[in-house]
Amino acid sequence: MQENTGVTADYPGDAEVTDDFGLAGVPDAFQRLWTPHRLAYIKGGQGQFKNQDDCPFCVAPSRTDEESLIVRRGKTCYVVLNLFPYNPGHLLVCPYRHVPDYTDITVQETAEMAELTQTAMRVLRKVANPSGFNLGMNQGVAGGAGIAAHLHQHVVPRWGGDGNFFPIIAQTKAITQTLDEVRQQVADAWPEESDLSGETDA
Repeated sequence: MQENTGVTADYPGDAEVTDDFGLAGVPDAFQRLWTPHRLAYIKGGQGQFKNQDDCPFCVAPSRTDEESLIVRRGKTCYVVLNLFPYNPGHLLVCPYRHVPDYTDITVQETAEMAELTQTAMRVLRKVANPSGFNLGMNQGVAGGAGIAAHLHQHVVPRWGGDGNFFPIIAQTKAITQTLDEVRQQVADAWPEESDLSGETDA
């Protein structure tokens, strides 16, 4: 027996593209969010990037900021949007060098990573007004690092109520802006080097 799919010719444009052919399946109360682009990442697993040639954090700086979603380039580290954001504006601060562990970076890299993280928080407060942040590094596969071979720090803006039932029940995050829009907004608001001295959150 063919079930009614609920699609009618009353919806604008449906009459021109809808025929009477029906596919198998029983309608339910759930919406489907198709994300086939994630399959390559999922199938690759956490050990997929072993060296500099295939590491996305090593390849990114060789492309344009727009192509790689880079927000800011520093001397030893850079800031990039997470391709799989937990929230809009989810940034990653990465050293250019392909090193896996926080203890592997130099004093200079450590200082710039901290400076870029602080500036990222200030910029996100300015453009998106988050209520808080999660900052952190997942070290090693056992520690939950998606790309364990290349160190990166997460800067995740948080708002009250953003941890709702949707990601828990449906394992889906609703992101309200495209990555390109967020990258441009954050990059445009990033202060010049001369503006960093004496900067405060006030």
